[in-house]
Amino acid sequence: MTSATSWWGRAWIEALETMSLDEGRLSRGRSYARGGHVHDITVAPGRVTARVEGSRSRPYRTGIGLRTLSDDDWDRFLAAVAVHPDHLAALLDKDMPRALADAATTAGVRLLPGPGDLSPHCTCPDRGHPCKHAAALCYETARLLDGDSFLLLLMRGRDERELLDDLARRNAAHAARETPTPATGVSARAALSAAHRPPLPPPLPVPAHPGRPPALPDAGGLPLDPDLLEFLASDAASRAHAFLATGGSPFPDLTPWQDAVRLAAARPTSGLTSSTRALYRALAAGTGRTPTDVARAVAAWRQGGPEGLSVLETPWDPPAGPFDRARSTLTAAGLPPLRPRHNHLTDEARGIQLRYGHDGRWYPYEADPPGPAPVWWPTGAAAEDPVSALEGLLQASAA
Repeated sequence: MTSATSWWGRAWIEALETMSLDEGRLSRGRSYARGGHVHDITVAPGRVTARVEGSRSRPYRTGIGLRTLSDDDWDRFLAAVAVHPDHLAALLDKDMPRALADAATTAGVRLLPGPGDLSPHCTCPDRGHPCKHAAALCYETARLLDGDSFLLLLMRGRDERELLDDLARRNAAHAARETPTPATGVSARAALSAAHRPPLPPPLPVPAHPGRPPALPDAGGLPLDPDLLEFLASDAASRAHAFLATGGSPFPDLTPWQDAVRLAAARPTSGLTSSTRALYRALAAGTGRTPTDVARAVAAWRQGGPEGLSVLETPWDPPAGPFDRARSTLTAAGLPPLRPRHNHLTDEARGIQLRYGHDGRWYPYEADPPGPAPVWWPTGAAAEDPVSALEGLLQASAA
């Protein structure tokens, strides 16, 4: 049983399995993929690469090549997509309907790999075509394709942002060429011109500062914390003031957990006091987490806001580019080498780590306690380049 559930993911696996005459290698490749032997997958135009653990202590460097499309191929494919809004909507939803692939084929463009289109390579001594390590990478790639069809288009030569920008231009041009349907009925100007309406009053000026909440009376023995109520009222006033000044919420679309972390991070504190510990215990009980989880989340929010919390909680595999160049940049600066895994660069012996965020910044972390199973804590401020982030981390650990 393969790990692909989408039809395009299965087509990828079919291209792999028609390439091989050795079911034994394919079976071992599936076992490797299910066993978590494939690490640090990088998807780039024309290839997907990874490190695959095998029988030796050092992982093998494994890759799968795929021919990129020419500019003419892309022009025909994008023209076919632009005239079908449902195809564009499907792509935006990370889907690839068969009708889209059929339209591409009709235009002379083959998106999905066929027999012989995949070119595996591996540093292992096995001369199988493919070896079990390349087969494992293929099965893991199919799983990634299930969740994001744009990865297949990236392998064919164009990234998501470039494709969407091109499709937006083509869609606008297509809409401009369409003949508008003559309007019927009465225009809004004619319908409203006869009615006399007084002008609206001017809006009130935005105050210079958020309002202060009123002083709260004693709770009279009720389980209420006046200081906490005052803090929540001040936060509500600050958000209302920001909405009036900018027309939008400063923190839209936060989950209850994210908003709880935001509030805890905004609360004034001079350290891990008894009241802070009580707050963390209450948040942990209300969210099904531990007080340590809450403390780490608060530290991450103070380090980088919503993105800082995402960096703490969600590892991801960054594409080729700044993350791959970071290691050589650190080496050139004479800094310690760090071991990559997902978006993390780690020196376990020193108990230091850098994490790469979706915002392109580097977030420093420190192990506490150090050892074989460390708990990583956000330490210091995020930086635009890895050298600055690591230097600050090393200075803090030396102090």
